[in-house]
Amino acid sequence: MTETAAGPASTAARARHGWRRWIGWVILVVLVIAAALLAMRISDAASVPFRGGMDPENTGDSGTLALVEILRDQGVDVQIVRSRTEAAAAVTQDTTLVMTDPYALSDEAVSALIEPANRVVLLSASSRMLRLLELGDSSASSTAAAVSASCDLPELAEVGTIHPDRLFAPADGVTGCFTDSEGNAALLVDDRGGIRTVLIEGSRLFGNGYLAQDGNAALGLALLGQTDHVVWYVPSFEDSDLEAEDPPTLGELTPGWVTPAIILLLVSGIAAAVWRGRRFGPLVAENLPVTVRASETMHGRARLTAKAADAGHAAEAIRDGTARRLARRLGLNDRSTTAEVADAVADRIRVPRAPVRELLAGSPPASDEQLLDVARRLADLEDAVDGAVRTERSIP
Repeated sequence: MTETAAGPASTAARARHGWRRWIGWVILVVLVIAAALLAMRISDAASVPFRGGMDPENTGDSGTLALVEILRDQGVDVQIVRSRTEAAAAVTQDTTLVMTDPYALSDEAVSALIEPANRVVLLSASSRMLRLLELGDSSASSTAAAVSASCDLPELAEVGTIHPDRLFAPADGVTGCFTDSEGNAALLVDDRGGIRTVLIEGSRLFGNGYLAQDGNAALGLALLGQTDHVVWYVPSFEDSDLEAEDPPTLGELTPGWVTPAIILLLVSGIAAAVWRGRRFGPLVAENLPVTVRASETMHGRARLTAKAADAGHAAEAIRDGTARRLARRLGLNDRSTTAEVADAVADRIRVPRAPVRELLAGSPPASDEQLLDVARRLADLEDAVDGAVRTERSIP
């Protein structure tokens, strides 16, 4: 009877063990299929080129694909190029050259790019472009109120009102449209020399998320739809003409006698500290009476910076945050210097090191407009690094 009872029990145990083994194999197959599907999803996402703000092929809120489609619906041939050589070759007498601030190009390259065009439209502004094209200066006036065209350009007659993102003080001979009560204009139009140059800050006017507001779409069509052919140049660090010239090091600029003198002073200071330094006792831990959250400290410093209008200090904080984030994305340690981070960024996105170093550790901005320009360029730099890192991770 003992053997008879043990037989069915052993058979049941073997059956349970077999089922467990099959369940384990099924779970393993399901996990492998899920991992393969996830890898395919990531690969498909990485195969899509990265597009930044004001990009004519970007479908996000900051892109301008909607404006491009409106122009094409009106019969305008929009040609999107990402090389200044292709842009110069595509420009003819009846072409509108459209671009955002060409931050990666030198003054000479910008002049050579716009020289063959009879109509140039800049959809974002910087102090450098205002100076280079002699269009005027930035204005500190508020842009909260809606403004109408208030100028004699016939193509703007049906635009209506807009809420501009930035105002400018027009130079002599430059027409200002969409002006406030003080004469500052959101749109600058320069017809001097028989060439029309138009400048406007369009990030909050022509982005996909803002185009349906007020007369934004009508304004975009009025500015870009005056010719049957539009060449839309997208600037980037990959198309930069700036040479990769490393600045001289501190050792090269320092006279030969400075290093021995510094070493002698350090040795003397250490000797004096050992000789006359005060001997402290053991450290005593003491609880603070008040606990201050880090967020309160951050908001307090931000309010003080805004109240003092300290653009240089704000730029330093933005640059420091950008450098820390870039260091983490590139796998650098926390003790990496800004120059090391800049060199790693330049190597990763394959651009010269000098402009990246200048962007991350350059001179502080002197105004809020220059601060906005630095912040926008830092955001573009992070976007470029994100795109490069995402592409590299997707490659098996």
